[in-house]
Amino acid sequence: MKKDIAMLLGGFLTALLFFLSTVGIAFEWFTEQSINAFVVLVSAFAALVVNVYVIWKNTHTGWFKKEK
Repeated sequence: MKKDIAMLLGGFLTALLFFLSTVGIAFEWFTEQSINAFVVLVSAFAALVVNVYVIWKNTHTGWFKKEK
């Protein structure tokens, strides 16, 4: 699911790039390479968030924790 969301985001940004170039608006930093790099960054961040949550959940909660 994380990869699908990142791909949808990349597709949206690519469509936005083509739309802006069609109407004559151009940014030097907004290229297909920067969009691909941003998609990789979002995918890595999503994986990091999921892994940090799983580590936190397994460390601080669970059925093995005893009630005080």
